[in-house]
Amino acid sequence: MHRSLKMFGILTTLGMLLVIIQGALVTQTGSGDACGPEWPLCLGQVIPENPAIETMIEYTHRVVSAVLGLMVIGLAVWSWRKIGHLRETKLFSILAVIFIVFQGLLGAAAVVWGQSDAVMALHFGFSLISFASVLLLTLLAFEDGKPAKLTKPFIKKRVRRYIYFVVAFIYFVVYTGAYVKHTNSGGACAGWPLCNGELIPTLTGPAAIQFGHRVVAGLLFFIVLGLFIQLLKHHRDNKPLFLSGLLTFIFISAQVTSGAIIIFSGFNLNATIAHAFIVSLLFGSACYTALIASRSDAK
Repeated sequence: MHRSLKMFGILTTLGMLLVIIQGALVTQTGSGDACGPEWPLCLGQVIPENPAIETMIEYTHRVVSAVLGLMVIGLAVWSWRKIGHLRETKLFSILAVIFIVFQGLLGAAAVVWGQSDAVMALHFGFSLISFASVLLLTLLAFEDGKPAKLTKPFIKKRVRRYIYFVVAFIYFVVYTGAYVKHTNSGGACAGWPLCNGELIPTLTGPAAIQFGHRVVAGLLFFIVLGLFIQLLKHHRDNKPLFLSGLLTFIFISAQVTSGAIIIFSGFNLNATIAHAFIVSLLFGSACYTALIASRSDAK
């Protein structure tokens, strides 16, 4: 059922991951201005001639983002028509389109007019919401026709609220991480887990930004651990719910590890890109956990 839609959803999901990776590469290499203050043209040309490596990084990011924007819109329309009978389809279709458009407009505005670091950190956040919406649309195509007992578990209201809190807190931590990148505060804390040899450094300037991100990221690990323990104790029989919770715990563990590797490797490019890749998977798996939880009618 829906074989073509499933395949297109998988391709679009993978494409969104590629856009996120490219965005991290643009930020990490400082290539955001490599096409000049012009959009959609690059250095006044549709296809730049003899471009520098930074220009190619920015240009290919623009091209791939544009293609994926069309694919996301296509997936949203296709899903609306084919699996619109599922209650969540229309919501995620709308979110996917709105945030891929917001992402593009914010990127264009930053090139032409410039933006504050705080606003630019939202660019990654918008990409993440669009990615999660695309992922969930794809999973809905796979769910269609499956027994309701697998995707509609009995979850107490307090646990559901905890799951929703986890998703919101992940997004907040992601924003603080993006803010660290856009303010170039990554190197303000030497060493890990200590910051410049101190448990609590002087909380001013870049050190405060970096240390704040470390604190909330560490707190997130224990919050996700708490969720996983709840699912392990009470919901092991529901495979979709338990596996999504397990993946969320695996990804937060990998995210913390990759953050430490970034510090110890001197901000290695591959480690930094892996950090952005893993947090995308983390947010996606947590969103699917929340989707399943939202279907429960338990008090």
